[in-house]
Amino acid sequence: MTTIIDHQQSTPREFDRNAITPVAAGARVIADPAGLGLGAFALTTFVLSLANSGIIGGAGAAVLGIALFYGGLAQVAAGMWEFVKGNTFGATAFTSYGAFWLAFWWLLTNPEVEKAAGAAGVGAFLLAWTIFSALMTVASQKTNAVLFATFVAVTVTFVALTVGAFTGIAGITQLGGWIGIIAAGLAWHGSFAVVTNATWKRVVLPVWPAA
Repeated sequence: MTTIIDHQQSTPREFDRNAITPVAAGARVIADPAGLGLGAFALTTFVLSLANSGIIGGAGAAVLGIALFYGGLAQVAAGMWEFVKGNTFGATAFTSYGAFWLAFWWLLTNPEVEKAAGAAGVGAFLLAWTIFSALMTVASQKTNAVLFATFVAVTVTFVALTVGAFTGIAGITQLGGWIGIIAAGLAWHGSFAVVTNATWKRVVLPVWPAA
């Protein structure tokens, strides 16, 4: 553990260099849930993006179980632990995207609802998540470079998927799939950094300072 200064609050804070976010001095020490949250988001996004990009069409069906149990339930659990750590950003991000995957699973496993929503309804669903992701991207500028890049990629992915849903242009949805693969890779880097740095007790994989 090393000490840094929180320039916004001008109070000493302890920074766990194995973690992805700072924790308040004297706080109860628990394992960093960011490794789980980012890993769950990365893997689920990767599998869905394989389908959206057209690389592996069957991945769209295979992702449903992952969306429920890993991207959904595991990520919500990570968000709850971020609340315990006092990390507002992590708690909001992981809980929200966990809920996104649960909603995605529910939508696709209830075809009558998906049919009733139609392309416009699905587009509105994706548009709302685009807006949320854009807002979180602004906040992520004060975390670290890997997390910021991840949110930029996630936001662009949602933009492409939203436009693709509204217009019905398959090529735009495929573009969203390719960008989603990039987003998944960035999130995996963040997850791998958290887990590896904590296990090796030193900085092995950097996440680089925030802006």
